[in-house]
Amino acid sequence: MAVPLLGAVAKPRRLLADKAYDADSLRIWLKQRKIRAAIPSTASGARHTRSIAPPIKRRNVIERLFCKLKNWRRVATRYDRLARNYLSALALAAITIAWTQLESPT
Repeated sequence: MAVPLLGAVAKPRRLLADKAYDADSLRIWLKQRKIRAAIPSTASGARHTRSIAPPIKRRNVIERLFCKLKNWRRVATRYDRLARNYLSALALAAITIAWTQLESPT
């Protein structure tokens, strides 16, 4: 599903993805479109050993947000039947997370 999704958005310069997207077909598709891949290799796919540490560190911020979003039961279990309702719940959860982080004592 990555290829149709990426085909529907403006061309990015780099794709930050997790190990689930470590597929040769996706890497070839990205290379043909001159999109740099920052995808860590799976244990069985150790052939991609080029250092991609800085983009992977930035991707960690996104992974932490998804981890926080999964604490919201409605988002984690995808109760909504319609995509627009799910997206609305996702937006409300993300706004609430961001808002509570701004108000947390330092």
